[in-house]
Amino acid sequence: MEHLEESIVIDRPIEDVFATVTDVGNHKHWTPDMIEARITSEPPIGVGTRYIYDTRFLGKRLQTAGEVDLFERPYSYHWTATSSPFPLSGGFTFERVANGTRVTQYSDSEPGGFFRLAMPILRRNAAKTYPETLRRMKAYIEGIS
Repeated sequence: MEHLEESIVIDRPIEDVFATVTDVGNHKHWTPDMIEARITSEPPIGVGTRYIYDTRFLGKRLQTAGEVDLFERPYSYHWTATSSPFPLSGGFTFERVANGTRVTQYSDSEPGGFFRLAMPILRRNAAKTYPETLRRMKAYIEGIS
């Protein structure tokens, strides 16, 4: 099992950060290689919400479907992939801090087949992508009113 985790402090109230991050349509603003993210179930967003992510990885288009399985406003949001190239889950935690909100992004995966062989590439990519994703998230959220 591969576990990734990275945190950043965003200078905005926890309620605003939670609302922005849990709106799947916003993910394209900060996720490298994301083509599209969309909700495929009825609103509002919460436990049971289904989504699809279209991303590009190593020149290939990948589609991942998933479902929100934890939604505790404004502290925790967790999802599990229901259709992806390998078992994958993750989410975000949110914590009030003096300068705003600490956001922690995490994921757990168990690559198999080709992806197991590509694990060194996946690790290097994730080591660059997670910090970049959070920097972009911070810039986006702090830049909106």
